[in-house]
Amino acid sequence: MPSPDVHTISTLGSGAGRDTRTVRTAIQSVEVARATDEEPLSTREIVFDIDGLSVDYGSTTAFSGVSLDVYRNRITAVIGPSGCGKSTFIRCLNRMNDLVPGAKVGGRILYHGADIYGDDVDPIEVRRRIGMVFQRPNPFPKSIFDNVAFAPKVLGMRDAIDERVERALRGAALWDEVKDRLKTSALALSGGQQQRLCIARALAVEPDVILLDEPASALDPISTQAIEDLMQDLKRDYTLVIVTHNMQQAARVADMTAFFSLDVSDGKRTGVLVEYADTPTIFTHPSDKRTEDYVTGRFG
Repeated sequence: MPSPDVHTISTLGSGAGRDTRTVRTAIQSVEVARATDEEPLSTREIVFDIDGLSVDYGSTTAFSGVSLDVYRNRITAVIGPSGCGKSTFIRCLNRMNDLVPGAKVGGRILYHGADIYGDDVDPIEVRRRIGMVFQRPNPFPKSIFDNVAFAPKVLGMRDAIDERVERALRGAALWDEVKDRLKTSALALSGGQQQRLCIARALAVEPDVILLDEPASALDPISTQAIEDLMQDLKRDYTLVIVTHNMQQAARVADMTAFFSLDVSDGKRTGVLVEYADTPTIFTHPSDKRTEDYVTGRFG
């Protein structure tokens, strides 16, 4: 998928799962997969250049001082204890925090070189290019077809809508399961199918990035595996950022991992980015003892 035109965007106005052996096995799979990739991370195109990012809710600071790069066609996992600002962080990447009263975002996020918080940037266009899938499946009380077609129609992308819906459902590995019942209610789908439908809904508007906030935390193990397999398929065409509490999941699916923790000072708890590196490094050779303590289950 070609990189978005930055001029266009700028002018458009649950359980942590800490079994060490399982994590190490997952890490070996990540290392093997990376060994077959001809392009190292260091030469990857940077999708998000994040510098000094912070979010305040009134007098409360959710997190501060976050700086990192997110690479194209890679899966970046965000891990850490509850309350450290993981979900708030990824909501910054498509300006979802704009919808939260009292939220104030500081620092800078460049998306393919364009400041997504610039005065001339349309947040709706940002959210079209940077889609989001939430923790619990949230299909609309409409048919399967209408769920996927809804956003394209609202955005005026009505051309070849049948083909667009099919392409999105195929992209979410759901087409073969629902192609004969597109007019039936999406609420009749299983939990795992509903989550893949939500992914299809995001794909339908042809995004560049997909944000996933604990997308499998409410699913059974079989559905979780289906979502993880789907993420591996999707990263060929998209950049993915996932929040997860599940250490094995981060080890299995992520190329890069960011560990957030809490800094407690004067009775206030503030999220901080402790360490960001390729996933094998985070889980087997972290540079910060806080990271080691978390991934081995000593705290969190």
